[in-house]
Formats: sequence, structure tokens, C-alpha cells
Amino acid sequence: MSIEDDVALLERVPTLRLLGTTALRMLAIGSEQRDIVRGDLLFNAGDEADAGFIVQRGAFRIDDGSGAEIVAGPGALIGELALVVAMQRPSTALAIEHSSVIRIARSLFQRVLESDPVAARRLRDEFASRTSQIASDILMAGAKLSI
Repeated sequence: MSIEDDVALLERVPTLRLLGTTALRMLAIGSEQRDIVRGDLLFNAGDEADAGFIVQRGAFRIDDGSGAEIVAGPGALIGELALVVAMQRPSTALAIEHSSVIRIARSLFQRVLESDPVAARRLRDEFASRTSQIASDILMAGAKLSI
């Protein structure tokens, strides 16, 4: 894929779209592509998380060990929080078909945010909005359970 193709793919990811074209171009140039064979792990629960992955082609089964599984296909961002904070992977990602991903290292992502404070503020505001919504949802669920 060309840099332009990678930028177009990154623009499809709602969280990354907030950064703008210049930041996405920097991410596309600094990231790496990985091919994953069907049945291979992208990562395991408990692994140190130092990057996020955008699915270019194929699909991954994401299993958090609780029985809840999701399938992430083209355009999905896997490991979003690993882009901004050091952590361990909370789930396992297994390729369910021959797949390729764009790996964005946290160090690259942070350099891009440092070079573009406006994009960093947009991302911060999005995370704050999501956090507020989650807190609201928890309060509503708690109220319904106590009835």
C-alpha cells in the first residue's frame, strides 16, 4: 500500500480522524505494516502493550477471557489505549484469516501529538467525552439495579 492508501485507511478510524491529515500522514510514514497468518496471535492477554494496530485486511478475534468475543475487521483500531498509556494487553487477538495490520508505536503517536497540540486537544476532548458517557451509563445502570 502507498502512504496515501495508509492515510485513507487511518482516516476511516473515528479516533484517528480527529487528528487531521497532517498528523495522519506522519503516522502513516512512521508506522510499520505486519502480515499475520491465519491462526497466529497478534498479541496475548498480559503482554506489554506499546502500540495500537489498524486492520488493513483480514480479521481478528478479540477475546478478553470472559467469554465475550468480538471480530475486528478492516478499518478497526485494536489496542487504542496502548497508544496513549503504558499497560498490559487486557485481551488476546488471533488472526481468523490471513491478515495485515498497520502497527503504530506509542512513541510515534506521542511524538505526533507533541508536534500538533491542536490535534492533541481534539483527542483529549474525545476521550473526556467518552469517559463522561461511560460514567453516566454506569450511574444509570446502578440506578436501575437498585430499584
